[in-house]
Amino acid sequence: MGEDLADAARHWDARYAERDRVWSGDPNVMLVRQVAGLPAGRALDLGCGEGADAVWLAGRGWRVTAVDVSAVALERAAARAVEAGVGGLVEWQRRDLGVSFPPGVFDLVSAHFLHSYAELPRERILRWGAAAVAPGGVLLVVGHAGPPPWEAEARPGVSLPTPGEVLAGLDLSPGGWEVEVCEEYERVQLGPDGRPGTRVDNVLRVRRLPG
Repeated sequence: MGEDLADAARHWDARYAERDRVWSGDPNVMLVRQVAGLPAGRALDLGCGEGADAVWLAGRGWRVTAVDVSAVALERAAARAVEAGVGGLVEWQRRDLGVSFPPGVFDLVSAHFLHSYAELPRERILRWGAAAVAPGGVLLVVGHAGPPPWEAEARPGVSLPTPGEVLAGLDLSPGGWEVEVCEEYERVQLGPDGRPGTRVDNVLRVRRLPG
């Protein structure tokens, strides 16, 4: 294991080891909203965590490559896929996405909340994600537009760009893509004290034009 992978893996393995389940177990709301109408094909889930998005996609017929740096998260995700009866539709890969990227092309490349307190070249990873989209396919990027209401400002080192900044950072070839969604939205998130707060996130959906 290289030093970069080791450092990132230690950070996220420790995070996931803090409790039996870190996330809700439900697929991201914006994934469901943006992908429900797409025909199933090959999907790439970047930073899949405990696998809720990958399992949801597989349950709708997608063949999914799901990537995360945490062995703890991937073990949970694989078990969840087997329980859901879709274990054969998901390939789990342990990678530090800042160092290596899955080969191949995909009809959907999904990156939901690809933020990290450990070092993460997010913009470069998303560019690689765009390059992996097949003609006619979709890149879907969802992220935080700002810190949660219980924090005055974003933590050092964490990139929280606007949807327009995400789009600009992709440096997409002119005439090769259609911007289908580029906007902020609000959702309710529970704070550390269990009380709900409104958080602003953003969503970018771009389609690679065929030909």
